[in-house]
Amino acid sequence: MKKFMEEFKAFAMRGNVVDMAVGVVVGGAFGKITNSLVNDIIMPAVSMLTGGINFSDWKFVLKEAVVENGEEIAAAVSINYGTLLSTILDFIILAFAVFCMVKFLNNLHRKKEEAPAEEPAPPEPSAEEKLLTEIRDLLKEQR
Repeated sequence: MKKFMEEFKAFAMRGNVVDMAVGVVVGGAFGKITNSLVNDIIMPAVSMLTGGINFSDWKFVLKEAVVENGEEIAAAVSINYGTLLSTILDFIILAFAVFCMVKFLNNLHRKKEEAPAEEPAPPEPSAEEKLLTEIRDLLKEQR
C-alpha cells in the first residue's frame, strides 16, 4: 500500500497533471464567463432583433401542466430547444476563443523557433597566437 501511495504521489506531482488541473479550473471559470456573455449580452440582443422573442421560451410542449384551483399539480413536459440553441452558441464562442488562443501560442512558438540564434563572436586570439601570426607573416615576407 505504501508503494502504491508513493507512485500516486509521484504521478500527481508531475508537471503535466498539475498543469492540467490548473487548466480545468481556469476552463471552468472561462465557461462561466462565456455562459454569461451568451445569456446576458448576445441572447438579449438577438431577442431584440427578432422582435422580443426570448430563446429560453422556445419549446415544444409535449404535455401541458395540470392546474387545479390555481395550484400546479403536475409540471409541463416540454422540449426546450431554445435553451439548446443558447448552449450551442456558448460552445461555439468557447471553441472559437480556445482556437484563437492555441493559434496565437502556436505562432508565438513558431516565431521563437524561426528566430536565428546569433552565433557568439569568435574569441579574441591570445597574445601567443598574435605573436605566432606575426612571426609567420614575417617569414613569408622573407621568402
